[in-house]
Amino acid sequence: MSIKYCDQHKDCERQRLYRRFCAGLAALILLALLIVLIVWLVLRPSKPRFYLNNVDIVCINVSASSALTVTMQATVAARNPNPRVGIFYDRADVYAEYRGLQVTVATALPPMFQGRDDATVWAPFLSGAGVPLPPYLATALAQDETAGYLLVTVRVDGWIRWKAGAFITSHYHLRVRCPALLTVNDGQGSYGSNAGGGAGYFKFNRAAPCIVDV
Repeated sequence: MSIKYCDQHKDCERQRLYRRFCAGLAALILLALLIVLIVWLVLRPSKPRFYLNNVDIVCINVSASSALTVTMQATVAARNPNPRVGIFYDRADVYAEYRGLQVTVATALPPMFQGRDDATVWAPFLSGAGVPLPPYLATALAQDETAGYLLVTVRVDGWIRWKAGAFITSHYHLRVRCPALLTVNDGQGSYGSNAGGGAGYFKFNRAAPCIVDV
C-alpha cells in the first residue's frame, strides 16, 4: 500500500509542476504581447506616404490587332512620417494600369530601409510590349487621346516592416495607387490617332498624392 501511495504522490507532484509550468509560460506570453501592444500604442506607427511626382511617357502605340506597346518613366516619392519608427521595404514592385488592366510588366525596386522622417525617390522605367487590349479598351484609349486627356494609374505592390529600436514587426502588405492625369498634345488631343509621339506630346498634369493601403 505504501508503494502505491508513493507512486500516486509522484504523479500528483508531476501534474502540479506541469500546471505551474504551463501557467508560467502563459503568463510570459501574455506579458510579451502586452509589452508589444504598449510599444505599438505609444509609438503609433503610421503608414508611409507616397507621391507621384512625374510620369514621362516615351510612347504609346496600339496596333491594328489591339496590341498595346507602351514605355514610360514614373517618378515616385515615399516619405516615412514616423518620428521614432523606421520602415523596411523588403519588396516593392511598380507597374502601370489603364482602366484596371495592367499594361506594363512589374519593375522591382531595390530593398531598402527608410529612417525616421526620411524620404526616398524612385524613377523606374515601366514598359509593356504586345499587351492584348479588349476591343472596348482599345476604343477607349483612342477616345481619350482624341479628347486630349489620358488617365493612367501607377501602382506599387510590396511588403514592409516597421522598426522601433530593437523591435521589428512582421511583414505587412503594401498597396499603393497613384492616379496620373496626362494631357495629350496640350489638351488638343490626337484627332483620332492613338499612335502619339514626339517630345511633350504627353504631359503630366500635376503632382498627385497616392492612396496607400497597408
